[in-house]
Amino acid sequence: MLPAVLNAREKVFRPQWEFSFQERSRRQPVAFAQGRGGGILVSNLKKLSLCRLCGPLCLGGDPSSKHIHHRDTEGSQRCTERIAGHTFFSYHDYNFAVLLIVATLIALSGSCSRQRGQNSSSITETREVTDEAGRRVRLPLRIDRIVSLAPNLTEIVYAVGAGQRLVGDTTYCDYPPEAKNVAKVGDTMNPSIERIVALKPQIVLVSTASQLEAFTKQLDEQKIVVYVTNPRSLDEIFHSIETLGELFGENDHSARLVAELRKRAGETEAAVKQVKPVRVFYQVSGEPLYTIGRESYLTDLVRRAGGISVTANVPGAFPRFSDEAALAARPEAVILSTGGSMGEANSTVASSLKNSPAVLNNRVYKIDGDHLSRPGPRLVDGLEEMARALHPEAFK
Repeated sequence: MLPAVLNAREKVFRPQWEFSFQERSRRQPVAFAQGRGGGILVSNLKKLSLCRLCGPLCLGGDPSSKHIHHRDTEGSQRCTERIAGHTFFSYHDYNFAVLLIVATLIALSGSCSRQRGQNSSSITETREVTDEAGRRVRLPLRIDRIVSLAPNLTEIVYAVGAGQRLVGDTTYCDYPPEAKNVAKVGDTMNPSIERIVALKPQIVLVSTASQLEAFTKQLDEQKIVVYVTNPRSLDEIFHSIETLGELFGENDHSARLVAELRKRAGETEAAVKQVKPVRVFYQVSGEPLYTIGRESYLTDLVRRAGGISVTANVPGAFPRFSDEAALAARPEAVILSTGGSMGEANSTVASSLKNSPAVLNNRVYKIDGDHLSRPGPRLVDGLEEMARALHPEAFK
């Protein structure tokens, strides 16, 4: 029974350059002019011509120019010429020319590199954000490729208007219907890292409830950003929706959505505000018995629906509960998260609760698991259904 229940739960739970020189005899020397520019050397290659005294090409174009031949301190043959008040130098030893060319190429290369760097940074401009696990992550300003590894996160992506950017999700992501046509990367607990990498996502959305620490590290090693969500109340779920909307550049869309959801939630809470709260046992699974604890967003949902969870002080989000403790809790109502993607899983009350006031008074309520176990936009549907079940008189 347990494998079947856990498998059903997974369907709804948040998982959570080459440079060559010519031969020496074919090289032209590099000439510079020292002019009136404060010592700045200016190249003057256009005036290169054959010097009859030197043999190699140098600045012999002007018949009135004076040529002086000597060797410099390193033994290199040099021709010095003065034209129009400028002094030109031409080295016959091409080593100097090679050095000059290389220096020029390095300078040009640096300039090009800076330009490429500037263009690249504008394309890959990023921002640093903090996810709901307190991790600092760096994301592109524009996110166009998303992978979701939890059904509730898939629903949020579509709800905020970024569904067309979803390139991968899990086999359990079935809502909205378009999500079924997205490339599948496995289930929530065992996604394929190879498939995720092949999809080249800019962000992978996960939920801490799915215990995905191991593969999160693998994705980090592949330089794929992992963003973790971890809402523990309805307000935090609204915050998650708004935050994801902002990350995807859908601020207005997500803001309108959350405003509508808050309005509906507020109307439901107002309707049950004056009624006596009902002691509720929320059954996650019957055999073995699992329930909700103080760290679960569902504990907050029960309170908003006009109930008090009898396990509100139990540590953890979804703890296992003993049969004896369940019987001693004497709940007045039992909520079964069933139907939807879960099918008939968890559709029967646990044996330890058969003699509880809830069962004896026929106050066992089955609510669509997709509306309760996925902390996303449809959770407000679950809140409304739960409140009407616990307090039908408040909605007449």
